[in-house]
Amino acid sequence: MPPGLTIFDCDGVLVDSEAVVCGICVPCLAEIGVVMTAEDIADRYIGISATKMAADIESRHGVTLTPEFHTTMRQRIMDAFEIEPLTIDGIDSVLAAHVGILCVASGSRLERVRRCLAIVGLLDYFDPYIFSATQVARGKPAPDLFLFAAREMGAAPAECLVIEDSTHGVTAAVAAGMPVIGFSGGSHCRPGHADRLPGAGAAHVIQHMRELPELLNGFRSAPY
Repeated sequence: MPPGLTIFDCDGVLVDSEAVVCGICVPCLAEIGVVMTAEDIADRYIGISATKMAADIESRHGVTLTPEFHTTMRQRIMDAFEIEPLTIDGIDSVLAAHVGILCVASGSRLERVRRCLAIVGLLDYFDPYIFSATQVARGKPAPDLFLFAAREMGAAPAECLVIEDSTHGVTAAVAAGMPVIGFSGGSHCRPGHADRLPGAGAAHVIQHMRELPELLNGFRSAPY
C-alpha cells in the first residue's frame, strides 16, 4: 500500500477566499478600463496562476498590468482577507483527524497562502510544506506544480491524492497522474460547478468537508 500524500489546493479548498479575490479584482480592473464581472473572473481565471491570468487579461483587453497595479491589487486582497470570513466549514476537523502526509500546492504566492492559512488557523497543519506556482515554470492547468510538490515531498505521482475546487486544478492533477477529489462547497461555486469537475477528471466530488474522510480512507485502502 502506498504511503500516501494528500495535496490540498488552498483558495477555495482550505480557505474560502475565491469570491473575495474576484470581488476585489473587479474595481481594480475597472480603474484601468477593463470591465469584467466577478462571475466572469471566476469562470475564466479561478485555478490558474496570477501570472497566466495577467497575461490573458493583457492579451484580451490590450492593457499593460504594471508592477504598481499588481502591488495595489495584492494589498487590497490582503486587506480584505483580514476582515472577510474565510473559513471552510469542517476543514479543521478533517485536518486534525488526518493520518498521513499533507502539503499545499497553490497558484497563489507563498506569502498570501501562508497568511490565509494563518488567518483561519490552519498553517500549523502544513508548515513548511507549502508550494506555489511561483516555484515552477508553468502554473495550473499544467501539471508542473503538483509534480514539483510530489518531488519535494518524496512521493511518486501515483502515491498522491489531490483535493481541488477548480477545473483548471483538476486538469493539472490528472495531467500529473494523480487522482483528484473535487470540492464544490466554496462560496464562489455557482449551480452546476459540481457537475463540471468530473468532466475535468475528478474521481469524486464533495459538497462539504465532512464527506472527505470516508473518501480518503477509500483511496488509502485501495491501490491507485
